[in-house]
Amino acid sequence: MSLSRQVLALLQFTRFALVFTAVSNALASMMLRAAWEAGPSGNWRDHFNLEAAGWMTLASIGLYGFGMSLNDIIDRRRDAQLAADRPLPSGRISLLTAHFISAFVLMIAGVSIWRLSHLLHDGWQTLIVALAVVIQIAFYDLAGKYLVAFGLVSLGLIRFLQAAIPAPFLPIVWHPLLLLNHVAILSTICYAWERKRPALTPKHLVMVIGMLVAIDVIVPILLGWRRGNGQMPTAEAMWLSDQLVWPVIAAALFALLAIIVKRRIRDSRAAGKQLMLYGLLWLIVYDAAFVAGHVEWWAGVSLLGLLGVAWLSVKITRAWSRVVQLSEKPQYIRAH
Repeated sequence: MSLSRQVLALLQFTRFALVFTAVSNALASMMLRAAWEAGPSGNWRDHFNLEAAGWMTLASIGLYGFGMSLNDIIDRRRDAQLAADRPLPSGRISLLTAHFISAFVLMIAGVSIWRLSHLLHDGWQTLIVALAVVIQIAFYDLAGKYLVAFGLVSLGLIRFLQAAIPAPFLPIVWHPLLLLNHVAILSTICYAWERKRPALTPKHLVMVIGMLVAIDVIVPILLGWRRGNGQMPTAEAMWLSDQLVWPVIAAALFALLAIIVKRRIRDSRAAGKQLMLYGLLWLIVYDAAFVAGHVEWWAGVSLLGLLGVAWLSVKITRAWSRVVQLSEKPQYIRAH
């Protein structure tokens, strides 16, 4: 196998093109934490640890790669029937190599998170949240995807917890909550459009909505009770301000985008796949909206640059895949 095919198989196996969404979520959390620690009159840059940001980036890459690789390892027999062109069932990556990659990226995540916990002085809290992410990933890959409603919400919880790793005390809880709701709702819509199995039923839909409402109510209440010392917390303590309008506008714009995708792409499965791609990339827009409103506008714009990087990575990976396929030696079948 040529080097180009090996590299392409590795990128496809770990879904590297979309890893920038996880990196963006984590960096946004760190910026929001720095702004929260600085307070209204402080400078957030004095509380932003650049080294910690580097380790958190590595941790995000490791956790994302672990989730994607573990999923393909578990689904290799199913993919052999439904998606035989993927790296593992196609033989471009061996099962042994796949296990090595999965263990290696998880090790990178573990070392990075351990270092991060020392730099941010969060100790065991960061480690526990990171462990919860790994457990959620394993739950979804092993069982959640077959439980429909629980799996769909689990995908949102993975984003919520991953964004909470560098800020386990949830300084601005609305950011990870929006990521959770967006991913869970997006996954539910695309699950229905793509007609995946087991089929999505009204009962599943009610369960997804019920679990999301419960999380959206319970988490802020518990956090508010803690910050208010058992009393009703102030709006300032919960970071309720008019700056939240920007994430709300971003959510409304994505709803409009979903409508456009559905109307322009008549094939439901194709529309679901396209919306899933747009929806994951849109997580970076939410990050930028929160950072621009609560930190500094230029920091939000800078973070938005990751959207271009992620989109370009997707395009390059797809184009590279087509070039590699065209350059392969054709296979001829003898006529009988």
